[in-house]
Amino acid sequence: MDALLAALADPARWRLVGLLAERPRPVGVLAQLAEARQPQTTKHLQTLERAGVVTSRRTGRRRIYALQPEPLRDLAAALGRLADTAERAGGPRETFDRYGIGVDTERLAAQGPGWADGRSFAFHRSLTRGPDLVWRHLTEPDLLARWWTPGDLRVGELVFEAWPGGRIVLEYRDAEDADGSDPVAGHGEGVVDDVRPGERLAYRLSPRLPDGSIAFTAHVDFDLRPTGTGTDLDIRYRITDSTIDSADFVAGIEIGFGQSLDHLADALGASRHAARKEAQP
Repeated sequence: MDALLAALADPARWRLVGLLAERPRPVGVLAQLAEARQPQTTKHLQTLERAGVVTSRRTGRRRIYALQPEPLRDLAAALGRLADTAERAGGPRETFDRYGIGVDTERLAAQGPGWADGRSFAFHRSLTRGPDLVWRHLTEPDLLARWWTPGDLRVGELVFEAWPGGRIVLEYRDAEDADGSDPVAGHGEGVVDDVRPGERLAYRLSPRLPDGSIAFTAHVDFDLRPTGTGTDLDIRYRITDSTIDSADFVAGIEIGFGQSLDHLADALGASRHAARKEAQP
């Protein structure tokens, strides 16, 4: 496949492929139609033949070239699979497009400091584990790191001091950035406001702009309520101190924080399975 792609990448060779798709043709005629010198045309045809996309046969004094359709069909099928993967329903590309629409909208709205102040978002998750385990996932750094990331990101740095006045530091990196050479995807710092174990957690967290200044301040309140099947978790996310440059951050709140909460639900499900496994003799 690599050899085929390399062969087709040259515009002159692609022109020859188009001519041969119409009918088999000799080298001299192909050179005339392509408006190229015959030695160059011969070299291009030899490259296409080595890639398996054309075949040739000597007839008398002429060498006739013909197109091999199967490699092109295989390539078309491979490209189709790539396109299908990229546009699958609910996939990362769909999220990327949704975020792009949100960014455009928020940039238009960001006319001055404080433009998003007072805006709030509400989230709810019905979780399958009790408040004690949910609370641990909300406050213990090693468990927080399992879910406190949107999309395909990972926690690069995390400090969470679960007491009033405690520090919060959260840094995101791309999940596939193994050596840390890619720029930091996100960095925020904040403080814990309210701690009622198993019941309520409140904190302020400020994402930072590339120059280190605050984009906005998020006031995030978690309320836990036990149910017969686990825990109902209600979250209120409110914005203050918004700057004009915070538009891109604000656009990602609903998608990104929602993804983090989905990761929390997944992490708790994994905890449940792990608990069952450990209970087996």
